[in-house]
Amino acid sequence: MDFDPKHLIQEIEYNVSKRDKIKAGIVLSYFFDLDKEYRAQVLRILATGDPSFSLPYFLEFLQKEPNLIEDSDFETAFLEVIFADPHLFGDMLTSGAEPRTLLIKFAGETKLPDFVPYLTEILTSTNEEDILEATILALGQIGDPQATTPVSEFLYSNNRTLMLAAIKALGQIGSPTAIKRLSEKMGQDPNIDLLILDIFGKIQDSLSLTKLNETLSSHYAHLRNYAKNKLVKIGSKVVPFLIENLNYDDPDLLIHTLNVLGEIGDPAAVMPIRKLLNSHPQNSNVRFAAYEALGMLPIDKGAYTLAAGLMDEDEQVRVAAASAIEKNLNPVLVAGIRNMVKEKNKETFNLVKAVITAQAKDLFLNLLAEDSFKEVALDYLKTKTPEDVRNFYFELLRKYGYAELIDKPKSKKKEPKKKIAVAVDDSKMILSLYKSNLFELGFEPVLFANPKEAVEWLKKNKPVIVFTDLNMPQMTGIQLTAETRKIYSKKQLPIIMVTTQNEATDNEAALEAGVSDILYKPFTKESLEEKVKEYIG
Repeated sequence: MDFDPKHLIQEIEYNVSKRDKIKAGIVLSYFFDLDKEYRAQVLRILATGDPSFSLPYFLEFLQKEPNLIEDSDFETAFLEVIFADPHLFGDMLTSGAEPRTLLIKFAGETKLPDFVPYLTEILTSTNEEDILEATILALGQIGDPQATTPVSEFLYSNNRTLMLAAIKALGQIGSPTAIKRLSEKMGQDPNIDLLILDIFGKIQDSLSLTKLNETLSSHYAHLRNYAKNKLVKIGSKVVPFLIENLNYDDPDLLIHTLNVLGEIGDPAAVMPIRKLLNSHPQNSNVRFAAYEALGMLPIDKGAYTLAAGLMDEDEQVRVAAASAIEKNLNPVLVAGIRNMVKEKNKETFNLVKAVITAQAKDLFLNLLAEDSFKEVALDYLKTKTPEDVRNFYFELLRKYGYAELIDKPKSKKKEPKKKIAVAVDDSKMILSLYKSNLFELGFEPVLFANPKEAVEWLKKNKPVIVFTDLNMPQMTGIQLTAETRKIYSKKQLPIIMVTTQNEATDNEAALEAGVSDILYKPFTKESLEEKVKEYIG
Protein backbone atom coordinates (compact mmCIF):
# COMPACT_ATOMS: atom_id res chain seq x y z
CA MET A 1 0.00 0.00 0.00
CA ASP A 2 1.77 3.18 -1.26
CA PHE A 3 -0.39 5.78 0.50
CA ASP A 4 -0.75 7.11 4.01
CA PRO A 5 -4.06 5.91 5.51
CA LYS A 6 -4.27 9.04 7.63
CA HIS A 7 -4.20 11.21 4.52
CA LEU A 8 -6.91 9.00 2.98
CA ILE A 9 -9.10 9.54 6.05
CA GLN A 10 -8.66 13.29 5.82
CA GLU A 11 -9.42 13.25 2.12
CA ILE A 12 -12.60 11.20 2.37
CA GLU A 13 -13.80 13.36 5.25
CA TYR A 14 -13.39 16.43 3.04
CA ASN A 15 -15.02 14.74 0.01
CA VAL A 16 -18.06 13.69 2.04
CA SER A 17 -18.52 17.18 3.46
CA LYS A 18 -18.31 18.65 -0.07
CA ARG A 19 -20.34 15.79 -1.61
CA ASP A 20 -17.62 15.30 -4.23
CA LYS A 21 -18.56 11.94 -5.75
CA ILE A 22 -15.72 11.81 -8.24
CA LYS A 23 -12.91 12.33 -5.75
CA ALA A 24 -14.66 10.26 -3.11
CA GLY A 25 -14.93 7.39 -5.57
CA ILE A 26 -11.20 7.53 -6.28
CA VAL A 27 -10.30 7.58 -2.59
CA LEU A 28 -12.77 4.82 -1.67
CA SER A 29 -11.32 2.52 -4.34
CA TYR A 30 -8.59 1.88 -1.75
CA PHE A 31 -11.10 0.90 0.93
CA PHE A 32 -10.32 -2.82 0.81
CA ASP A 33 -6.58 -2.09 1.11
CA LEU A 34 -7.10 -0.57 4.56
CA ASP A 35 -6.82 -2.49 7.80
CA LYS A 36 -9.84 -2.89 10.10
CA GLU A 37 -9.17 0.23 12.16
CA TYR A 38 -9.01 2.57 9.18
CA ARG A 39 -11.95 0.89 7.47
CA ALA A 40 -14.04 1.58 10.56
CA GLN A 41 -13.07 5.26 10.41
CA VAL A 42 -14.05 5.49 6.75
CA LEU A 43 -17.41 3.89 7.46
CA ARG A 44 -18.07 6.30 10.34
CA ILE A 45 -17.33 9.26 8.07
CA LEU A 46 -19.67 7.92 5.38
CA ALA A 47 -22.40 7.37 7.97
CA THR A 48 -22.34 11.09 8.82
CA GLY A 49 -22.87 12.12 5.21
CA ASP A 50 -26.08 12.69 3.32
CA PRO A 51 -27.74 9.28 2.67
CA SER A 52 -28.14 10.02 -1.05
CA PHE A 53 -24.37 10.54 -1.23
CA SER A 54 -23.20 7.72 1.08
CA LEU A 55 -25.64 4.89 0.45
CA PRO A 56 -24.38 4.04 -3.09
CA TYR A 57 -20.87 3.47 -1.68
CA PHE A 58 -22.17 1.00 0.88
CA LEU A 59 -23.88 -0.91 -1.94
CA GLU A 60 -20.68 -0.82 -3.97
CA PHE A 61 -18.71 -2.28 -1.05
CA LEU A 62 -21.28 -5.08 -0.69
CA GLN A 63 -21.17 -5.86 -4.42
CA LYS A 64 -17.42 -6.38 -4.15
CA GLU A 65 -17.52 -8.22 -0.81
CA PRO A 66 -20.96 -9.58 0.30
CA ASN A 67 -19.49 -11.01 3.53
CA LEU A 68 -18.85 -7.43 4.64
CA ILE A 69 -22.44 -7.43 5.91
CA GLU A 70 -21.22 -9.61 8.78
CA ASP A 71 -18.72 -6.97 9.93
CA SER A 72 -20.16 -5.13 12.94
CA ASP A 73 -18.57 -1.77 11.99
CA PHE A 74 -20.04 -2.00 8.50
CA GLU A 75 -23.46 -3.10 9.75
CA THR A 76 -23.67 -0.26 12.28
CA ALA A 77 -22.70 2.41 9.74
CA PHE A 78 -24.96 0.95 7.05
CA LEU A 79 -27.93 0.90 9.41
CA GLU A 80 -27.28 4.49 10.42
CA VAL A 81 -27.49 5.59 6.78
CA ILE A 82 -30.64 3.51 6.15
CA PHE A 83 -32.41 4.85 9.25
CA ALA A 84 -31.56 8.39 8.15
CA ASP A 85 -33.62 7.89 4.97
CA PRO A 86 -35.52 4.56 4.83
CA HIS A 87 -37.42 5.53 1.69
CA LEU A 88 -34.21 6.06 -0.26
CA PHE A 89 -33.17 2.51 0.62
CA GLY A 90 -36.68 1.30 -0.20
CA ASP A 91 -36.46 2.83 -3.68
CA MET A 92 -33.16 1.03 -4.18
CA LEU A 93 -34.79 -2.25 -3.21
CA THR A 94 -37.57 -1.90 -5.78
CA SER A 95 -35.17 -0.64 -8.47
CA GLY A 96 -33.27 -3.91 -8.34
CA ALA A 97 -30.07 -2.67 -6.70
CA GLU A 98 -27.53 -5.45 -6.17
CA PRO A 99 -26.81 -7.59 -4.25
CA ARG A 100 -30.59 -7.69 -4.18
CA THR A 101 -31.25 -10.78 -2.05
CA LEU A 102 -28.77 -9.61 0.56
CA LEU A 103 -30.30 -6.12 0.68
CA ILE A 104 -33.82 -7.56 1.06
CA LYS A 105 -32.65 -9.71 3.98
CA PHE A 106 -31.04 -6.68 5.55
CA ALA A 107 -34.29 -4.73 5.19
CA GLY A 108 -36.01 -7.45 7.20
CA GLU A 109 -33.36 -7.32 9.92
CA THR A 110 -34.00 -3.59 10.42
CA LYS A 111 -37.62 -4.47 11.37
CA LEU A 112 -38.70 -1.08 9.99
CA PRO A 113 -42.40 -1.03 8.91
CA ASP A 114 -41.36 1.65 6.36
CA PHE A 115 -40.07 -1.15 4.12
CA VAL A 116 -43.33 -3.13 3.98
CA PRO A 117 -44.75 -1.26 0.92
CA TYR A 118 -41.47 -1.66 -0.98
CA LEU A 119 -41.15 -5.36 -0.16
CA THR A 120 -44.80 -5.91 -1.05
CA GLU A 121 -44.16 -4.30 -4.43
CA ILE A 122 -41.29 -6.73 -5.02
CA LEU A 123 -43.68 -9.66 -4.44
CA THR A 124 -45.78 -8.52 -7.40
CA SER A 125 -42.92 -7.60 -9.71
CA THR A 126 -40.74 -10.71 -9.91
CA ASN A 127 -40.96 -14.47 -10.42
CA GLU A 128 -37.46 -15.24 -9.14
CA GLU A 129 -37.72 -17.79 -6.34
CA ASP A 130 -34.75 -16.58 -4.29
CA ILE A 131 -35.95 -12.96 -4.44
CA LEU A 132 -39.51 -13.93 -3.49
CA GLU A 133 -38.37 -16.18 -0.63
CA ALA A 134 -36.07 -13.49 0.79
CA THR A 135 -38.85 -10.90 0.52
CA ILE A 136 -41.47 -13.06 2.25
CA LEU A 137 -39.05 -13.87 5.07
CA ALA A 138 -38.09 -10.20 5.40
CA LEU A 139 -41.74 -9.25 5.77
CA GLY A 140 -42.03 -11.87 8.49
CA GLN A 141 -39.04 -10.45 10.35
CA ILE A 142 -40.54 -6.97 10.25
CA GLY A 143 -43.76 -8.48 11.63
CA ASP A 144 -46.10 -5.72 10.54
CA PRO A 145 -49.76 -6.92 10.21
CA GLN A 146 -50.16 -4.95 6.95
CA ALA A 147 -48.00 -7.64 5.29
CA THR A 148 -50.45 -10.43 6.21
CA THR A 149 -52.54 -10.40 3.03
CA PRO A 150 -49.70 -10.28 0.45
CA VAL A 151 -47.77 -12.99 2.32
CA SER A 152 -50.89 -15.17 2.73
CA GLU A 153 -51.24 -15.46 -1.06
CA PHE A 154 -48.11 -17.64 -1.09
CA LEU A 155 -49.69 -20.18 1.29
CA TYR A 156 -51.29 -21.75 -1.75
CA SER A 157 -48.27 -21.46 -4.05
CA ASN A 158 -47.28 -24.51 -6.08
CA ASN A 159 -43.74 -23.70 -4.99
CA ARG A 160 -43.15 -25.47 -1.67
CA THR A 161 -40.19 -23.24 -0.77
CA LEU A 162 -42.35 -20.13 -1.02
CA MET A 163 -45.22 -21.79 0.82
CA LEU A 164 -42.92 -22.70 3.74
CA ALA A 165 -41.53 -19.17 3.77
CA ALA A 166 -45.09 -17.79 3.96
CA ILE A 167 -45.94 -20.09 6.89
CA LYS A 168 -42.85 -18.95 8.78
CA ALA A 169 -43.51 -15.29 8.00
CA LEU A 170 -47.14 -15.41 9.10
CA GLY A 171 -46.06 -17.06 12.33
CA GLN A 172 -43.65 -14.20 12.95
CA ILE A 173 -46.32 -11.61 12.15
CA GLY A 174 -48.60 -13.41 14.62
CA SER A 175 -51.61 -11.11 14.16
CA PRO A 176 -55.13 -12.57 14.57
CA THR A 177 -55.59 -12.47 10.80
CA ALA A 178 -52.22 -14.18 10.23
CA ILE A 179 -53.16 -16.98 12.65
CA LYS A 180 -56.55 -17.31 10.97
CA ARG A 181 -54.89 -17.68 7.56
CA LEU A 182 -52.60 -20.40 8.94
CA SER A 183 -55.54 -22.22 10.52
CA GLU A 184 -57.33 -22.17 7.15
CA LYS A 185 -54.27 -23.80 5.58
CA MET A 186 -54.41 -26.83 7.89
CA GLY A 187 -55.80 -30.18 6.85
CA GLN A 188 -54.14 -30.53 3.45
CA ASP A 189 -50.68 -31.81 4.34
CA PRO A 190 -49.88 -33.40 7.74
CA ASN A 191 -46.24 -32.26 7.60
CA ILE A 192 -47.28 -28.68 6.91
CA ASP A 193 -49.77 -28.99 9.76
CA LEU A 194 -46.89 -29.81 12.12
CA LEU A 195 -45.15 -26.56 11.23
CA ILE A 196 -48.34 -24.60 11.81
CA LEU A 197 -49.02 -26.34 15.12
CA ASP A 198 -45.53 -25.38 16.25
CA ILE A 199 -46.37 -21.75 15.50
CA PHE A 200 -49.64 -22.01 17.41
CA GLY A 201 -47.71 -23.39 20.37
CA LYS A 202 -45.55 -20.27 20.40
CA ILE A 203 -48.29 -17.69 19.75
CA GLN A 204 -50.80 -19.14 22.27
CA ASP A 205 -53.61 -16.72 21.49
CA SER A 206 -57.21 -17.91 21.70
CA LEU A 207 -57.38 -19.05 18.07
CA SER A 208 -54.03 -20.84 18.28
CA LEU A 209 -55.08 -22.71 21.42
CA THR A 210 -58.42 -23.57 19.83
CA LYS A 211 -56.68 -25.08 16.78
CA LEU A 212 -54.22 -27.01 18.94
CA ASN A 213 -57.14 -28.36 20.94
CA GLU A 214 -59.06 -29.30 17.77
CA THR A 215 -56.02 -31.26 16.56
CA LEU A 216 -56.72 -33.82 19.30
CA SER A 217 -59.41 -35.02 16.87
CA SER A 218 -57.04 -35.27 13.90
CA HIS A 219 -57.14 -38.37 11.68
CA TYR A 220 -53.33 -38.59 11.93
CA ALA A 221 -51.68 -40.11 14.99
CA HIS A 222 -48.47 -38.08 14.72
CA LEU A 223 -50.48 -34.82 14.61
CA ARG A 224 -52.52 -35.82 17.67
CA ASN A 225 -49.37 -36.70 19.59
CA TYR A 226 -47.68 -33.46 18.55
CA ALA A 227 -50.69 -31.42 19.67
CA LYS A 228 -50.86 -33.33 22.97
CA ASN A 229 -47.21 -32.58 23.71
CA LYS A 230 -47.69 -28.89 22.89
CA LEU A 231 -50.78 -28.62 25.05
CA VAL A 232 -49.03 -30.27 28.00
CA LYS A 233 -46.11 -27.84 27.70
CA ILE A 234 -48.45 -24.85 27.57
CA GLY A 235 -50.13 -26.07 30.75
CA SER A 236 -52.94 -24.46 32.71
CA LYS A 237 -53.65 -21.88 30.02
CA VAL A 238 -55.30 -24.58 27.87
CA VAL A 239 -57.25 -26.31 30.66
CA PRO A 240 -60.53 -24.38 29.97
CA PHE A 241 -60.41 -25.51 26.32
CA LEU A 242 -59.78 -29.10 27.36
CA ILE A 243 -62.52 -29.14 29.98
CA GLU A 244 -64.96 -28.03 27.30
CA ASN A 245 -64.06 -31.19 25.35
CA LEU A 246 -65.47 -33.31 28.18
CA ASN A 247 -68.97 -32.23 27.16
CA TYR A 248 -68.71 -34.14 23.87
CA ASP A 249 -69.44 -37.85 23.37
CA ASP A 250 -66.52 -38.61 21.04
CA PRO A 251 -64.60 -41.35 22.91
CA ASP A 252 -61.29 -40.69 21.14
CA LEU A 253 -61.43 -36.96 21.87
CA LEU A 254 -62.34 -37.68 25.50
CA ILE A 255 -59.42 -40.10 25.91
CA HIS A 256 -56.84 -37.72 24.43
CA THR A 257 -58.25 -34.83 26.46
CA LEU A 258 -58.09 -36.81 29.70
CA ASN A 259 -54.50 -37.84 28.92
CA VAL A 260 -53.49 -34.20 28.53
CA LEU A 261 -55.41 -33.00 31.60
CA GLY A 262 -53.71 -35.65 33.72
CA GLU A 263 -50.24 -34.67 32.52
CA ILE A 264 -50.88 -30.96 33.05
CA GLY A 265 -51.97 -31.71 36.61
CA ASP A 266 -54.18 -28.65 37.15
CA PRO A 267 -56.64 -29.20 40.05
CA ALA A 268 -59.32 -27.33 38.06
CA ALA A 269 -59.78 -30.53 36.03
CA VAL A 270 -60.77 -32.71 39.00
CA MET A 271 -64.44 -31.74 39.25
CA PRO A 272 -65.16 -31.98 35.48
CA ILE A 273 -63.50 -35.42 35.34
CA ARG A 274 -65.49 -36.64 38.35
CA LYS A 275 -68.64 -35.33 36.69
CA LEU A 276 -67.75 -37.30 33.57
CA LEU A 277 -67.24 -40.48 35.61
CA ASN A 278 -70.54 -39.97 37.43
CA SER A 279 -72.27 -40.17 34.04
CA HIS A 280 -70.59 -43.62 33.63
CA PRO A 281 -69.36 -43.32 30.05
CA GLN A 282 -70.23 -46.38 28.01
CA ASN A 283 -66.73 -46.66 26.56
CA SER A 284 -64.46 -48.34 29.10
CA ASN A 285 -61.38 -46.72 27.55
CA VAL A 286 -62.84 -43.35 28.54
CA ARG A 287 -63.39 -44.58 32.10
CA PHE A 288 -59.83 -45.89 32.20
CA ALA A 289 -58.42 -42.55 30.97
CA ALA A 290 -60.53 -40.67 33.54
CA TYR A 291 -59.23 -42.71 36.48
CA GLU A 292 -55.70 -42.54 35.10
CA ALA A 293 -55.97 -38.74 34.93
CA LEU A 294 -57.37 -38.51 38.48
CA GLY A 295 -54.36 -40.51 39.63
CA MET A 296 -52.16 -37.62 38.44
CA LEU A 297 -54.28 -34.89 40.03
CA PRO A 298 -54.52 -33.70 43.64
CA ILE A 299 -57.93 -34.77 44.97
CA ASP A 300 -58.52 -33.01 48.27
CA LYS A 301 -62.22 -33.83 48.49
CA GLY A 302 -64.40 -36.55 47.10
CA ALA A 303 -61.63 -39.14 46.74
CA TYR A 304 -64.17 -41.75 47.93
CA THR A 305 -65.71 -41.62 44.44
CA LEU A 306 -62.61 -43.44 43.18
CA ALA A 307 -63.70 -46.61 44.99
CA ALA A 308 -66.48 -47.20 42.47
CA GLY A 309 -63.82 -47.86 39.84
CA LEU A 310 -62.71 -50.98 41.68
CA MET A 311 -66.07 -52.57 40.86
CA ASP A 312 -65.96 -51.65 37.15
CA GLU A 313 -66.69 -54.50 34.75
CA ASP A 314 -63.47 -53.80 32.86
CA GLU A 315 -60.10 -54.92 34.23
CA GLN A 316 -58.08 -51.97 32.93
CA VAL A 317 -60.49 -49.53 34.59
CA ARG A 318 -60.14 -51.35 37.91
CA VAL A 319 -56.35 -51.12 37.69
CA ALA A 320 -56.50 -47.39 36.89
CA ALA A 321 -58.86 -46.84 39.81
CA ALA A 322 -56.56 -48.77 42.17
CA SER A 323 -53.63 -46.63 41.10
CA ALA A 324 -55.62 -43.40 41.60
CA ILE A 325 -56.73 -44.59 45.04
CA GLU A 326 -53.13 -45.38 46.02
CA LYS A 327 -52.14 -41.78 45.28
CA ASN A 328 -55.12 -40.33 47.18
CA LEU A 329 -55.46 -42.88 49.99
CA ASN A 330 -57.23 -41.75 53.15
CA PRO A 331 -59.12 -43.44 56.05
CA VAL A 332 -62.52 -42.92 54.42
CA LEU A 333 -61.38 -44.70 51.26
CA VAL A 334 -59.82 -47.54 53.22
CA ALA A 335 -63.00 -48.08 55.27
CA GLY A 336 -65.18 -48.08 52.17
CA ILE A 337 -62.99 -50.53 50.27
CA ARG A 338 -62.75 -52.91 53.24
CA ASN A 339 -66.52 -53.26 53.09
CA MET A 340 -66.19 -54.23 49.44
CA VAL A 341 -63.94 -57.24 50.19
CA LYS A 342 -65.69 -58.81 53.16
CA GLU A 343 -66.77 -61.82 51.09
CA LYS A 344 -64.67 -64.20 49.07
CA ASN A 345 -66.23 -63.88 45.62
CA LYS A 346 -65.48 -62.88 42.04
CA GLU A 347 -65.63 -59.16 42.87
CA THR A 348 -63.03 -59.62 45.60
CA PHE A 349 -60.77 -61.56 43.22
CA ASN A 350 -61.07 -58.80 40.60
CA LEU A 351 -60.29 -56.16 43.21
CA VAL A 352 -57.28 -58.11 44.50
CA LYS A 353 -55.89 -58.52 41.01
CA ALA A 354 -56.36 -54.81 40.30
CA VAL A 355 -54.59 -53.75 43.50
CA ILE A 356 -51.66 -56.10 42.89
CA THR A 357 -51.37 -55.24 39.20
CA ALA A 358 -51.37 -51.51 40.01
CA GLN A 359 -48.73 -52.15 42.71
CA ALA A 360 -50.88 -50.16 45.13
CA LYS A 361 -48.79 -51.27 48.12
CA ASP A 362 -50.35 -48.98 50.76
CA LEU A 363 -53.86 -49.99 49.75
CA PHE A 364 -52.73 -53.64 49.75
CA LEU A 365 -51.37 -53.38 53.31
CA ASN A 366 -54.50 -51.61 54.56
CA LEU A 367 -56.75 -54.35 53.17
CA LEU A 368 -54.85 -57.25 54.75
CA ALA A 369 -56.97 -56.88 57.88
CA GLU A 370 -59.86 -58.42 55.93
CA ASP A 371 -59.48 -62.21 55.89
CA SER A 372 -61.18 -62.66 52.53
CA PHE A 373 -58.81 -60.16 50.89
CA LYS A 374 -55.79 -61.71 52.57
CA GLU A 375 -56.69 -65.24 51.48
CA VAL A 376 -57.40 -64.32 47.86
CA ALA A 377 -54.36 -62.04 47.63
CA LEU A 378 -51.90 -64.66 48.93
CA ASP A 379 -53.29 -67.34 46.63
CA TYR A 380 -53.09 -64.99 43.63
CA LEU A 381 -49.51 -63.98 44.45
CA LYS A 382 -48.36 -67.58 44.81
CA THR A 383 -50.00 -68.96 41.68
CA LYS A 384 -50.68 -66.25 39.10
CA THR A 385 -47.99 -63.56 39.27
CA PRO A 386 -44.52 -63.24 37.72
CA GLU A 387 -41.62 -63.87 40.07
CA ASP A 388 -40.59 -60.21 40.35
CA VAL A 389 -44.14 -59.14 41.31
CA ARG A 390 -44.43 -61.98 43.81
CA ASN A 391 -41.06 -61.10 45.35
CA PHE A 392 -42.04 -57.44 45.57
CA TYR A 393 -45.13 -58.21 47.65
CA PHE A 394 -43.47 -60.90 49.74
CA GLU A 395 -40.72 -58.46 50.66
CA LEU A 396 -43.42 -55.95 51.55
CA LEU A 397 -45.08 -58.50 53.83
CA ARG A 398 -41.79 -59.27 55.57
CA LYS A 399 -41.04 -55.57 56.04
CA TYR A 400 -44.38 -54.85 57.70
CA GLY A 401 -44.55 -57.88 59.99
CA TYR A 402 -46.50 -60.38 57.92
CA ALA A 403 -43.69 -62.88 57.31
CA GLU A 404 -45.79 -65.69 58.76
CA LEU A 405 -48.13 -65.40 55.76
CA ILE A 406 -45.40 -66.45 53.38
CA ASP A 407 -44.81 -70.16 52.85
CA LYS A 408 -41.26 -71.38 53.12
CA PRO A 409 -39.80 -71.74 49.63
CA LYS A 410 -39.93 -75.25 48.30
CA SER A 411 -37.31 -76.74 46.03
CA LYS A 412 -38.83 -76.96 42.62
CA LYS A 413 -37.84 -78.24 39.25
CA LYS A 414 -36.36 -75.77 36.89
CA GLU A 415 -39.14 -74.53 34.63
CA PRO A 416 -38.60 -74.62 30.86
CA LYS A 417 -37.65 -71.29 29.33
CA LYS A 418 -40.73 -69.33 28.35
CA LYS A 419 -41.32 -67.68 25.02
CA ILE A 420 -40.94 -63.90 25.07
CA ALA A 421 -43.83 -61.59 24.22
CA VAL A 422 -43.12 -57.86 23.93
CA ALA A 423 -45.60 -55.13 24.87
CA VAL A 424 -45.04 -51.42 24.15
CA ASP A 425 -47.26 -48.75 25.70
CA ASP A 426 -46.55 -45.38 27.31
CA SER A 427 -49.05 -46.14 30.11
CA LYS A 428 -47.43 -47.98 33.01
CA MET A 429 -50.82 -49.32 34.06
CA ILE A 430 -51.44 -50.85 30.65
CA LEU A 431 -47.97 -52.40 30.79
CA SER A 432 -48.85 -53.88 34.19
CA LEU A 433 -51.95 -55.42 32.63
CA TYR A 434 -49.87 -56.86 29.81
CA LYS A 435 -47.45 -58.29 32.35
CA SER A 436 -50.18 -59.97 34.35
CA ASN A 437 -52.11 -61.36 31.38
CA LEU A 438 -49.14 -62.45 29.26
CA PHE A 439 -47.65 -64.23 32.28
CA GLU A 440 -50.92 -66.09 32.84
CA LEU A 441 -50.84 -67.07 29.16
CA GLY A 442 -47.43 -68.69 29.70
CA PHE A 443 -45.14 -66.01 28.28
CA GLU A 444 -42.20 -64.09 29.66
CA PRO A 445 -43.39 -60.49 29.24
CA VAL A 446 -40.82 -57.90 28.12
CA LEU A 447 -42.26 -54.41 28.52
CA PHE A 448 -41.34 -51.00 27.13
CA ALA A 449 -42.80 -47.60 27.98
CA ASN A 450 -40.45 -45.98 25.45
CA PRO A 451 -40.96 -47.26 21.87
CA LYS A 452 -37.48 -46.15 20.79
CA GLU A 453 -35.96 -48.40 23.44
CA ALA A 454 -38.16 -51.22 22.17
CA VAL A 455 -36.79 -50.83 18.64
CA GLU A 456 -33.21 -50.91 19.95
CA TRP A 457 -33.97 -54.07 21.94
CA LEU A 458 -35.58 -55.71 18.92
CA LYS A 459 -32.42 -55.17 16.89
CA LYS A 460 -30.68 -57.70 19.15
CA ASN A 461 -33.55 -59.87 20.38
CA LYS A 462 -36.41 -61.72 18.70
CA PRO A 463 -39.63 -62.34 20.65
CA VAL A 464 -42.46 -64.46 19.29
CA ILE A 465 -44.96 -61.57 19.13
CA VAL A 466 -45.13 -57.79 19.70
CA PHE A 467 -48.13 -55.84 21.00
CA THR A 468 -47.84 -52.06 20.52
CA ASP A 469 -49.96 -49.05 21.35
CA LEU A 470 -50.74 -46.55 18.57
CA ASN A 471 -50.57 -43.17 20.34
CA MET A 472 -47.22 -42.73 22.08
CA PRO A 473 -45.29 -39.47 22.52
CA GLN A 474 -41.78 -40.49 21.43
CA MET A 475 -42.81 -42.62 18.44
CA THR A 476 -46.20 -43.81 17.25
CA GLY A 477 -46.99 -47.49 16.96
CA ILE A 478 -47.03 -47.03 13.19
CA GLN A 479 -43.48 -45.66 13.24
CA LEU A 480 -42.36 -48.42 15.60
CA THR A 481 -43.80 -51.01 13.22
CA ALA A 482 -42.07 -49.45 10.21
CA GLU A 483 -38.73 -49.53 12.05
CA THR A 484 -39.25 -53.10 13.24
CA ARG A 485 -40.09 -54.25 9.71
CA LYS A 486 -36.57 -53.21 8.71
CA ILE A 487 -35.42 -56.00 11.05
CA TYR A 488 -38.14 -58.67 10.80
CA SER A 489 -40.67 -59.50 8.11
CA LYS A 490 -44.34 -60.20 8.85
CA LYS A 491 -43.63 -63.92 8.60
CA GLN A 492 -40.76 -63.67 11.09
CA LEU A 493 -42.52 -61.56 13.72
CA PRO A 494 -46.23 -60.75 14.13
CA ILE A 495 -46.95 -57.21 15.35
CA ILE A 496 -50.38 -56.48 16.81
CA MET A 497 -51.45 -52.86 17.08
CA VAL A 498 -53.54 -52.38 20.24
CA THR A 499 -55.43 -49.09 20.25
CA THR A 500 -58.49 -47.26 21.52
CA GLN A 501 -59.11 -45.78 18.08
CA ASN A 502 -60.81 -47.31 15.08
CA GLU A 503 -59.66 -44.61 12.68
CA ALA A 504 -59.51 -45.51 8.98
CA THR A 505 -56.48 -43.29 8.30
CA ASP A 506 -54.52 -44.80 11.18
CA ASN A 507 -55.57 -48.34 10.28
CA GLU A 508 -54.47 -47.94 6.67
CA ALA A 509 -51.15 -46.43 7.71
CA ALA A 510 -50.60 -49.20 10.27
CA LEU A 511 -51.26 -51.99 7.77
CA GLU A 512 -49.05 -50.26 5.21
CA ALA A 513 -46.25 -50.03 7.80
CA GLY A 514 -46.48 -53.78 8.34
CA VAL A 515 -48.83 -54.37 11.25
CA SER A 516 -50.09 -57.96 11.26
CA ASP A 517 -53.41 -57.17 12.90
CA ILE A 518 -55.28 -54.57 14.97
CA LEU A 519 -56.78 -55.22 18.39
CA TYR A 520 -59.00 -52.63 20.02
CA LYS A 521 -58.81 -51.71 23.68
CA PRO A 522 -59.84 -52.67 26.21
CA PHE A 523 -57.97 -55.93 25.76
CA THR A 524 -58.44 -58.92 28.01
CA LYS A 525 -56.48 -62.08 28.66
CA GLU A 526 -58.91 -63.83 26.32
CA SER A 527 -58.52 -61.32 23.46
CA LEU A 528 -54.72 -61.47 23.76
CA GLU A 529 -54.87 -65.26 23.76
CA GLU A 530 -57.00 -65.21 20.62
CA LYS A 531 -54.37 -63.19 18.74
CA VAL A 532 -51.57 -65.36 20.08
CA LYS A 533 -53.26 -68.53 18.82
CA GLU A 534 -54.01 -66.92 15.46
CA TYR A 535 -50.42 -65.87 14.78
CA ILE A 536 -48.10 -68.21 16.65
CA GLY A 537 -50.31 -71.21 17.39
